[in-house]
Amino acid sequence: MQRNSMRPVRNGPPQPSGRASAGRISNGMRRFGGRPFSGRRPQPRGRFSEKKIDISRYINTTVKQSEAEVFVPAHAFADFQVDTRLRANIAAKGYEVPTPIQDKAIPEILSGKDIVGIANTGTGKTAAFLIPLINKVLLGKNEQVLIVVPTHELAIQIDEEFKAFTKGMRLFSVCAVGGVPIRKQIAGLRYFNNFVIGTPGRIKDLIERGVLQLARFRTVVLDEADRMLDMGFIHDMRSIISKLPTERHTLFFSATISFDVEHLIKEFLRDDPVRISVKTGETAQNVHQDIIRVTGGASKYDILHGLLQKKEFEKVLVFGRTKHGVQRLADVLRSRGHSSAAIHGNKNPSQRQRALNDFKTNRARVLVATDVAARGLDIPDVSHVINFDMPKSHDDYVHRIGRTGRGDKKGKALTFVD
Repeated sequence: MQRNSMRPVRNGPPQPSGRASAGRISNGMRRFGGRPFSGRRPQPRGRFSEKKIDISRYINTTVKQSEAEVFVPAHAFADFQVDTRLRANIAAKGYEVPTPIQDKAIPEILSGKDIVGIANTGTGKTAAFLIPLINKVLLGKNEQVLIVVPTHELAIQIDEEFKAFTKGMRLFSVCAVGGVPIRKQIAGLRYFNNFVIGTPGRIKDLIERGVLQLARFRTVVLDEADRMLDMGFIHDMRSIISKLPTERHTLFFSATISFDVEHLIKEFLRDDPVRISVKTGETAQNVHQDIIRVTGGASKYDILHGLLQKKEFEKVLVFGRTKHGVQRLADVLRSRGHSSAAIHGNKNPSQRQRALNDFKTNRARVLVATDVAARGLDIPDVSHVINFDMPKSHDDYVHRIGRTGRGDKKGKALTFVD
């Protein structure tokens, strides 16, 4: 509420020139614009440049759902000892049975323990920390919570969830993100806010301007911490944490654990955080993964166009490597009759949010994106993720395909391979 003020790649003979395959999917379409795809791809730069991607990790077509362990929660949402108003709002959102991360994390957070939560994407981490923290604030209206996330879109998404859970409670928040005028955020921070949700750079900017003082924020959430580390926010994160009280409640969520992430955990949390890991594997069990081989003079545009003409491709998220490439692909798809939107770094936050909203509300059937959209976003009912360009790393691949097959739903992921 805000104030109004896997298995190995199949072996076999080489594919005939000009054909593409993914199981039974074939090219069979004319070239786009008479310009065949060259088959070359620029080498990735930076920290991932030395990592060779194993194509076999993009194939998982024989998931045996019957052998998957059935999760039996220890609680229902009605069992959690939270304020009756909050319980009513949870029920109004249709929440009945907690996901594994919610089932295990909510009781620990309600008891005030520091948490390290490791879970696959799409498992409900946002509600896992929002529900107990909202209850904490309801018990003490002077409590203030800082939530730090890597991207503008994720901050807005969490703020929207906060508003839904706190309907009718007169709890207040400010969403502090870059890329939009800072004046409105400064105005909002002149008043008392129970939650400040934002990105590291903008939060640090507001602190340096003297309009955000963290001395009374005794709870902090670091969400998608691995992504913030990848994006180079480590110095901003350290600066922000240094402004918080030493005695604080810290919740740390990440989809992956690495040596650097472990170092952050030791640096930012108390000596005995509760570790909750509900990862079932690198990728979601219910995502059917396969590759599309692009060989000879085949056109990736034609192949994608042919796929999107199939009825089962209902709501499709397509990932590209570069901003210009993503925009060009979205324009090409529109010219071919596909309702599409694009999200990338050359668009301002309001344009990116509009594209996301169009995709969420089905005004756009296809969303073409760079990896800015790969982390943390909850986009319902994505039927397919297509990697038009190869990801830079397997971690990026995992987060891309995590946009489909969320919760108990099934999804499909296809990766174009030259």
